[in-house]
Amino acid sequence: MAAQPVFRGTAPALVTPFTRDGNVDEPALRRLIDRQIEGGVDALVVLGTTGENATIWPEERRRIVELTLEHVNGRVPVIVGTGNNSTSESLIFSREAARAGADGLLIVGPYYNKPPQEGFRAHVAAIAEAVDTPLILYNVPGRTGFNMTAETVLQLAEEIPTVVGIKEASGNLAQIGDILAHRPRKLAVYAGDDEITLPLLALGADGVISVVCNALPERFTALVRAGLAGRFEEARKLHFELLPAMRACFYATNPIPIKAVLHAMGLIEDVLRLPLVPPDEATRRRVLEAFEAFLTTA
Repeated sequence: MAAQPVFRGTAPALVTPFTRDGNVDEPALRRLIDRQIEGGVDALVVLGTTGENATIWPEERRRIVELTLEHVNGRVPVIVGTGNNSTSESLIFSREAARAGADGLLIVGPYYNKPPQEGFRAHVAAIAEAVDTPLILYNVPGRTGFNMTAETVLQLAEEIPTVVGIKEASGNLAQIGDILAHRPRKLAVYAGDDEITLPLLALGADGVISVVCNALPERFTALVRAGLAGRFEEARKLHFELLPAMRACFYATNPIPIKAVLHAMGLIEDVLRLPLVPPDEATRRRVLEAFEAFLTTA
C-alpha cells in the first residue's frame, strides 16, 4: 500500500494532441512527452482536464495510457486521470490504468451529480478498494460544481492509505491552508492553478500540476524548484516573468489557449474536440502576445 507521495515538484497536465481529422496524434504526443522530460519535469499527468478527458473514447484512453507508459519507460512517474462522475466507470478506468502500470491515479470530484461529502468519500473508498495504485484527489469546483472540503480531504487521507495527494484548484486559500496545516505527512498538496503555485510553496505545498508547463517546462520547473528549496527571491522573479503567460492560459476555457500556444510553437495541430473550439482571432492574439517573450526561445 502507498505510504508516500507519487512525486514532488512539477507535473504538466498534458494536452492530448489531435490530428486534423480528429484522431489522437501519437507522434505529437511522444514529442510532447520527450520535451517535458527534457525540460526537467518530475512527473506527467495524462487524461486530466487539460487532456480533454471528457471527450476521449475508452479505447483511446487505453491507447494513450499504453503509449505514454511505453514511451516514458520509467523516466518519470505517470499519473492517469481516471475519475469522473460515475463511480462504476471510474472503477473501470482505474483498474485499466493500474493494470497498465500507472504510478498514480488522478480522481476528480464528480461533476454534475454534485454529491454530498459522504457520497464523495464513498466514491473514493470504492476506487481505493478496487486498486492499490496511489490516488491523487483533484478539487476543481469551477469545473465540477462540487467542492471537496478540507475536512473531507483530511478524513480520506487519514482513513485510506493510498490517498497520497490532492491537486487543489478551488482558489480558496483558507481551505488549502487548513489542509496544509493538518495533513498527515504522506499527503502531498499540489497547486492546481499555476498562478498560486508560489504562494502555496511558501505555505509548504509540494508542487504543482500545471497547464503553462506544457509550453514552458524549463522555466516553470525552475520556478518550482526554487520555491521548494526556499530560494524565494529567485522564485518571485520567475513568477512575475511567467505571470502574463500563466494568466493567458485562462483567457478562454482550458485547454483552448495552451493548445493555440503549442500550435504557434509548431508542436501540435490547433485541434480540439467539440464542444471546445479554437480561440477567436482576438483571443488568439492576446494569448500569443502574453507568450511573445518565450515563443522564440522556449
